[in-house]
Amino acid sequence: MSDGAMVRSGRRRARRAATGTAREGAARAGLVARGVIYLLVGVLALRIAFGDGGREADRSGALEEISSKPFGAVMLWALGAGLVGMALWRLSEALFGAVGPDGGKARKRLMSTVRCVFYGFVAYSVLSFAAGSGGSGSSDEQSRDVTAKAMGIPAGQWIVGAAGAGLVVAGVWIAVRAVRRKYRKHLKLGEMSPRTRRAVDTAGVAGGVARGAVFAALGAFAVRAAVDYEPDKAKGVDDTLRSFTETPMGPWLLACVAVGLALFGAFSCAMARWRKV
Repeated sequence: MSDGAMVRSGRRRARRAATGTAREGAARAGLVARGVIYLLVGVLALRIAFGDGGREADRSGALEEISSKPFGAVMLWALGAGLVGMALWRLSEALFGAVGPDGGKARKRLMSTVRCVFYGFVAYSVLSFAAGSGGSGSSDEQSRDVTAKAMGIPAGQWIVGAAGAGLVVAGVWIAVRAVRRKYRKHLKLGEMSPRTRRAVDTAGVAGGVARGAVFAALGAFAVRAAVDYEPDKAKGVDDTLRSFTETPMGPWLLACVAVGLALFGAFSCAMARWRKV
């Protein structure tokens, strides 16, 4: 076999692995891992709404909650492995295209690349926590540190403001797509009973709206930090969720958002079962 034929054969094998059972297993494991984190963040936020603010309602708080349970270390490693699977799934989509007629378009590949980098970072933080290094700190600390460093570079104030505006737009986009049930095109609806479809729709819409609200609020705080040139006004997930209690609805708004985040976790687990991969 010539060198060219061997290269082509190797590419075909790589494509088959990326679009076959390995890709499917990585995707479904990653969706379950994401679901677990959102479920726990929702539960922690609900506790805060009802006066129990013992743990932070973000990824670090969720990891601490897991680590305190029996077999917590094993669960953390499994969670990290699942998130690695999520990053690899998105990488395969960036390289070979996603499922669907428009899966090979440049815009889809770019989105998959961004998601690969994001979930790679999340997986690293979870595995670091599992290894005993404590991860990279709370989301509030990270947000303030990153904002302060960004503002220290030329045009940093504009960069932070643009990033915040991008998060606001992303939050609105996530919520609108959830309300319009755009996720349905990714699901194997024919394998669901009518009752299951209703339950998935409830979790998908409520969860997407809550998730979008959190993204939009994170962005709004970043924009305010940029406008006022005060990095400390940027907030992470925990501080953002707690800020919902300062609205006229008080802790009830946080409770609604918390339930929505928990429902998004359940929705993510449903996606692990019925998503087209």
